[in-house]
Amino acid sequence: MGIETLIAGMPGTVAQGIIYGIMALGIYITFKLLNFADLSVDGSFATGGAVAAMVIISGHSWVLALVLALIAGALAGLITGVLHTVLGIPDILAGILTQLALYSINLRIAKNQPNTPISVDKYNLAVSLRYKTDALMTVFVIAVIIIAIMYWFFGTEMGSALRATGTNPAMAKAQGINVNVMKALGLVVSNSLVAFAGALFAQFNGNADVNMGRGAIVIGLASIIIGDVLCNAFFKKKSTFWLALGFVIVGGILYYIFIAFVLWLKMPANDMKLFTAIIVAIFLAVPYLKNKMNSSFFKAAKRGGKR
Repeated sequence: MGIETLIAGMPGTVAQGIIYGIMALGIYITFKLLNFADLSVDGSFATGGAVAAMVIISGHSWVLALVLALIAGALAGLITGVLHTVLGIPDILAGILTQLALYSINLRIAKNQPNTPISVDKYNLAVSLRYKTDALMTVFVIAVIIIAIMYWFFGTEMGSALRATGTNPAMAKAQGINVNVMKALGLVVSNSLVAFAGALFAQFNGNADVNMGRGAIVIGLASIIIGDVLCNAFFKKKSTFWLALGFVIVGGILYYIFIAFVLWLKMPANDMKLFTAIIVAIFLAVPYLKNKMNSSFFKAAKRGGKR
């Protein structure tokens, strides 16, 4: 397989990276802004795909499919929020419970079929792997719109309250912010975006699988970390919120380019999880090692203690 094959498939790879970047934007809300370890996204990603597939198969438009997937994801996020804020279940366990429940719910939505095909030959889809360039343009425009909406929302009073909740819950509570409501709201918005990405992914691949969300949280975190490292490297302290959001999408694209490159080298597909872990570990280690090298103690040791 020559380099031309890798280049020819690049529009599809980038489109898939943007779709996962949109999912990572949802995870960004819980992971970076709320400081909430939400593992329910593995389930809500598949929920979005299952809802979209069934709506399209029933003869409705892909627009309605995306809207209903978004609503289904919001409900999944609300369940995690209720488990955590009302019933007092720790964040990680609340997410795991929702993820577990969503597996059965997703099978119910898909009428007990683990895989639901939605061929572009039979249905009108928003994006398809067969039309890579069109799909790339479509998901790029969608990503820009989502970033613009997120930038606007987190600049409003409610968005600022949500950010304050994640930064310092005690201080936010002292300022009269209902911390539990803000956490639930963040989970609702986060999972609605994740499910929306799942609906796009199902249409892009031409099928919705009940296991399609497995490992989604890892890919999302990888996209966030890669984007964060690159944003800090290029802009340092001049980085802004909209740039940080944009680089989450860039992180998703780069992640899938890495994966495409690994596959192009004909490395075993069974080792993809290992490659993913290595990529995430490298980008997690870079900021730490860089800070350590820039520390005054390290510089003094390098000079041999001389001034």
